[in-house]
Amino acid sequence: MGENGENANGKSANGNGVHESVKCNGTVMAARSFGDGRRRSCWYEEEVDDDLRWCFALNSILHTGVSEYQDIALLDTKAFGKILVIDGKLQSAEMDEFIYHESLVHPALLHHPNPKSAFIMGGGEGSTAREILRHKTVNKVVMCDIDEEVVDFCKKHLTANQEAFSSSRLDLVINDARAELETRVECFDVIIGDLADPIEGGPCYQLYTKSFYERVVKPKLCRGGIFVTQAGPAGVLSHTQVFSCIYNTLRHVFKYVVPYSAHIPSFADTWGWVMASDQPFTLTSEEIDSRIKQRTEGDLRYLDGQTFIGASILSKSVRKALAKESHVYTEESARYIYGHGAAHKLHN
Repeated sequence: MGENGENANGKSANGNGVHESVKCNGTVMAARSFGDGRRRSCWYEEEVDDDLRWCFALNSILHTGVSEYQDIALLDTKAFGKILVIDGKLQSAEMDEFIYHESLVHPALLHHPNPKSAFIMGGGEGSTAREILRHKTVNKVVMCDIDEEVVDFCKKHLTANQEAFSSSRLDLVINDARAELETRVECFDVIIGDLADPIEGGPCYQLYTKSFYERVVKPKLCRGGIFVTQAGPAGVLSHTQVFSCIYNTLRHVFKYVVPYSAHIPSFADTWGWVMASDQPFTLTSEEIDSRIKQRTEGDLRYLDGQTFIGASILSKSVRKALAKESHVYTEESARYIYGHGAAHKLHN
């Protein structure tokens, strides 16, 4: 297998047409061909469940490594461009990351009457900071990621975010998000959880708990402040993994909680976010469009008023599950999505 930009074509095939399947720092790479000379490729293979896998044909492996906290891979795929993989889970793809990041950032910033400051938990690739910095009213963004190696190679390889990383409005901090928020004396208009999914052995699951939301996040929101977090798979078959209980947990902490979702092609699923505040969310589609026009630099590729209103209308089965959900996410009763983190020490 090639690394650091080398070509990733396979070797001689066996009888099944599979050249080889190896784990590269926790990431499965499988070289395959059809056996008749039509095609020969190296593939990234993600284990979605015990009996389900999702594959991407690769051009090359740009970077692999193991940090103190996570397995890391940056891959160049044929279908989705560069993809960032952490602990064997796809985090972001060049071709469709705008869907995820616009959905994560703009609803909260637009619903706030006049956002001046934002705090990002995680967000090491820089895309969340990039989207926040499009808002003209924002004069300070604190991006706090625990993994300096992830941040450094995203700075190097993800050219779309280089302007965000160099912005004078961005304060980049390498630290645990809980510790950083606890020691900060200022409050923030918007706090965003752009964290890795809660997986067993991963570094982030404690940042989805009721105690964290209640004792750390909420006290650091300014009056009228808004919290939003990515909340994992939200499809008809996957929403009960963590999406429904993250929603229910936030309902125990904030007065107003809005779950919403969007299909992310590279994730092969619908993805969920949850937005929460002690102030109601009352904007109409037209008001959202007006604020986008007045407040943001450049056109949004995915989100507008109608898109957000539609995203917050969940399917019947998902709505029923969220209404019935009783589980509250705690350190003792955590839920995880499929997978296992490389980190053996939790720094929370």
